[in-house]
Amino acid sequence: MAWLQASPLGHAMRESGVWTYGVVNLVHILGVATLFGSLLVLDLRLLGVWRSVTLRSISRPTVPVAATGFAVAALSGICLLATKATEYVGNPFLYIKFPAISLGLVNVMALSRVSAWKQHTRRELSPREQATLAVFGGISLVCWLTAIAAGRMIGYW
Repeated sequence: MAWLQASPLGHAMRESGVWTYGVVNLVHILGVATLFGSLLVLDLRLLGVWRSVTLRSISRPTVPVAATGFAVAALSGICLLATKATEYVGNPFLYIKFPAISLGLVNVMALSRVSAWKQHTRRELSPREQATLAVFGGISLVCWLTAIAAGRMIGYW
């Protein structure tokens, strides 16, 4: 954390004025909203909401939008963290947020390897396959809601 705070990025974030931090914070919020908004729609569909809408028609737009939102949130989050990284070392919510994000990403990687996910664009899934995907959707919601809640609490600690 000391290295990150002392990095050129940390210096730039601290020395560029209040507007820089505010704009980067806004970009972070927009990235998180984009990520979670997309995942919410996809995960709810995985959990069985909107069964009349094919999973394929929901996953095609939401997956790339979620990936973009994650990239924006991660990059802007690194900038925010670099601003005063050493002050966050004792913040317990940081130790909740980062593992929740990591588990969310592991869940995405695991989902991408499941045959039901690989087949959802080609054919109708069986009830067992839908149940498998529902587990991934539930885990995803828990991980990302935890990360968001912990992230919001970091500033209040």
